[in-house]
Amino acid sequence: MTGEWRAVRVERCADRDAVMAALFATGSQGVHEDGDALVTHFPPDVDTSIVVAAVHAADSSAAVTVTDVPAVDWSEWRASVDAHQVGRLVVTPPWRAAEFDPATTIVIDPAMAFGTGEHPTTRGMLRLMQHVVRAGDSVADLGAGSAVLSIAAAKLGATRIAAIEIDDGAEGSATENIRVNGVENYVRYLVGDAIVLLALVAPVRVILANIVSSVLVELLPGITQSLSTDGVAVLSGILVEERELMRRAIERAGLRVEFEDVEGDWLSILTARVS
Repeated sequence: MTGEWRAVRVERCADRDAVMAALFATGSQGVHEDGDALVTHFPPDVDTSIVVAAVHAADSSAAVTVTDVPAVDWSEWRASVDAHQVGRLVVTPPWRAAEFDPATTIVIDPAMAFGTGEHPTTRGMLRLMQHVVRAGDSVADLGAGSAVLSIAAAKLGATRIAAIEIDDGAEGSATENIRVNGVENYVRYLVGDAIVLLALVAPVRVILANIVSSVLVELLPGITQSLSTDGVAVLSGILVEERELMRRAIERAGLRVEFEDVEGDWLSILTARVS
């Protein structure tokens, strides 16, 4: 492969899922999460001004940088995408799936989906879920994206799972992930407003929400109302520096903090309804 490619780096994303969807929609073959930044590459014949416009349409606060780089060898990129062991679960790309037990393995193709276990918030959610999801549980996954958390819930024994996502651009890859992981009998992928759809599937015993903190604050009252009396909510997308703000919002919504998980700059919180 010859010729320079264009590296697109997106920082300060308020809505990471929408930005990732925009990158894939404009032709990205894979998005790498470099800390808080999203990085992808396009061949030299792609008009990156269209890519930049699509990113800004998805998230006006995002900062986009485009640079020329040597030609990309995608075999090297594939080799750089690792499997992640998180407790008794594994999140892996398809080319490593045969190495692990299918019963506890979540297969996500990073060339067609986002939400692959590369980000600390996903791993924090997976760690906390393993303490609370029970056999036969009902679960709602808000901002489901690739459906990685919904698939994890099914692998942990939940049997009625609503994967709710407002961005219809994620639906194709998510439904394929659900099929590949063999959990289509347990997971329904629903496109629309989280609060509206959550009210329709309530009550549920477990709510998962890996969403930016500003959106989480808006969703918290509806989350509390949609939980069963013994329900719990696992929340992430929260920076450690936002901890006290989120704890106050959680308490105002009628929830209590049960446990916290910290990885790097990111905080995940397990909450329960106040009886």
